[in-house]
Amino acid sequence: MSEPAEILDSALRLAFDNLERSLIANLEIQEKIKYVARNLKNRAGVRLLMACLLAKIHRPQVDVRKPYTEIGDADAFSGRTYDERYITAFVTQNNLPCNNTTAFLTPALRDRNATLTKNYNLLGKPPQLYQSVLDLLDDVGNSRVSPEALLAETVRLLIIDRNERQQRINALVQELKTTEGALPLSSEDIINLVEKHLSLKGTSRLPVLVIAAAYRVAEQSLGERVLSLQSHNAADAQTGALGDVEITLLEDDEVVTSYEVKGKRVTSEDIDRALQKLSISSRRVDNYIFITTEAINEEVQNYARSLYLQTGGIEFVVLDCIGFIRHFLHLFHRLRSNFLAAYQDLILAEPQSAVSQPLKEAFLAMRQAAEAGIEDEA
Repeated sequence: MSEPAEILDSALRLAFDNLERSLIANLEIQEKIKYVARNLKNRAGVRLLMACLLAKIHRPQVDVRKPYTEIGDADAFSGRTYDERYITAFVTQNNLPCNNTTAFLTPALRDRNATLTKNYNLLGKPPQLYQSVLDLLDDVGNSRVSPEALLAETVRLLIIDRNERQQRINALVQELKTTEGALPLSSEDIINLVEKHLSLKGTSRLPVLVIAAAYRVAEQSLGERVLSLQSHNAADAQTGALGDVEITLLEDDEVVTSYEVKGKRVTSEDIDRALQKLSISSRRVDNYIFITTEAINEEVQNYARSLYLQTGGIEFVVLDCIGFIRHFLHLFHRLRSNFLAAYQDLILAEPQSAVSQPLKEAFLAMRQAAEAGIEDEA
């Protein structure tokens, strides 16, 4: 019997060998798997499906509709184990457009102990997505389609989706090259571009990238550098990080400044949690900086300022994201184009779960429009 990693590799090869044609003969099943695999609103469904199919191929005796050991039946299995142990590595290695965390911790799928029959209500959104997954599991359970074919077809559609996304990004990047040699965007133009991009939905990761880009382009001037960024979904307690962005001196790895990014107003409770985190850490920082995209409460700012003596010399401060970037770009005015390039590179390198494809495309299109506008004025 093949191991799960070998099963996934086999599905990948079969998918590549048949990129131009579907591996599923039944047209109704074809449409359902296409809807699940390429659904933009929810990527948990495709991971649920792949985990269940992988388990069924690996252990033919299990019921593909029973991905919860809590069910208690002999043919039940842990879908979360297959998802976390094998699907995560597979989608990461092949850069497939899926969530980078398990589907079984999403509200629709966690804490379940029932067989996923066609009539089971998973209470997920969009409802049609989860109904399609249940239908497909039923199709496998009743031998209307083989799990091997359905898994390979799912991978095939994900590869096509991945390739199409990359082609759109490449085309937008290529369009940007038509403005090379023109007058570069001013610092205020760049601030306006970033601010407009931040105003879109799903941008919680972007302030982290703003800070990282700033330190990357100015590290020689500052004598400090940014450590590798942690995953968007990773908690500080899991990674051991003191914040979302950690800054060290060039010559060592000791963190001197920690940035914590908030997509909401910073509260005194947020500062207290940071104090608690620092109190149990073996590491000490000089600065602990909150970056927020919301208004700053004066009382909270004063509370942060009052902690310097109490902590023996750690400065706490709350800054707004746009104010941070405005000060940086005017202070390092000659690095403004380098900053924009670094920020773009970081955006494009982020997984879809952190910065979505529409957000990436929107940034490139907005930058191209801004640079073309300057060229027209000139």
